Parts: sequence; C-alpha cells; structure tokens
Amino acid sequence: MPQLLIIAHLPSDNTRALAESVLRGAQSVEAVSSRLLSPFDTQPQDILDCDGLILGTTENLGYMAGATKDMFDRCYYAVIEHKQGLPMAVYIRAGHDGTGTRRAIDSITTGLRWRAVQEAMVLRGAWQDAWPQELEELGQAMAYGLEAGIF
Repeated sequence: MPQLLIIAHLPSDNTRALAESVLRGAQSVEAVSSRLLSPFDTQPQDILDCDGLILGTTENLGYMAGATKDMFDRCYYAVIEHKQGLPMAVYIRAGHDGTGTRRAIDSITTGLRWRAVQEAMVLRGAWQDAWPQELEELGQAMAYGLEAGIF
C-alpha cells in the first residue's frame, strides 16, 4: 500500500485546520496509507518509508518555519541518496507573499531531487474560507496519484 506522509508545522488552530484538511482528503483514498507528522516529530525513516510527501509550512520572517528548516537539517543527508524523485507537494501559509519561503523550499527540494507534482500553493494574507477545501482536494489528488501509480 502506498504511503503518503504529510509534514506540517501547526503553530495555530488555523494551521492545524489546514493540515487536517489535507489529511482528510488523503484518507478518503482507502488504498493509500496517510499520516500527519509535525516537522519536530519527523525522522529520516519517516521520509524513507513514504512514497509521496506533502509539506505544509508557515512563512516566518520571509522564510520557512524554523521547525520545517530543522526537519530538513536533520533528515537531508540521511535521505538524499534514497529518495530521489520523491513526488511532493507544498503549501505555504503566508502572511506576506511567500516568495522567500517558496524559494528556500525549492532550493532544498531541488538538492534532494524531489519532484514537485504541482506548483506550491501559497495561501496569502487574511484567512480565506476556501482554503480548507482546496487543501482537502490537494491531499485527495496526491493520494489518488499514488494509488494510480501516476507519481
């Protein structure tokens, strides 16, 4: 059974709701095993065991969350030779424009040779009620892609 790992930084009720939406969408595909981890709890083995990954982070001072950067710092070299081509998607909860966060994540994931299956979703500015549904669809689409062997 394909494994979808969702790594999301959850410093607020809103960011938790976003991540739970991704998970709900992914779990609607019964042929794929999906789980949600905090970047603090993510270990290299979690990434080694997955077949696809969705990364959610906040924008902090024009950069990814420190928790997300910490996860990359701890896991990068342990997975670089083993997970090349890993299909992934990213969403960024950005209070500003998300440009620096996206650039930093693109740089790291390019170094890992992970494969983005779509453009990063940048959730800019004030909360929008459509975001949870959009992220639920992201989780579901990623799970369906893994189930079908598209990714």
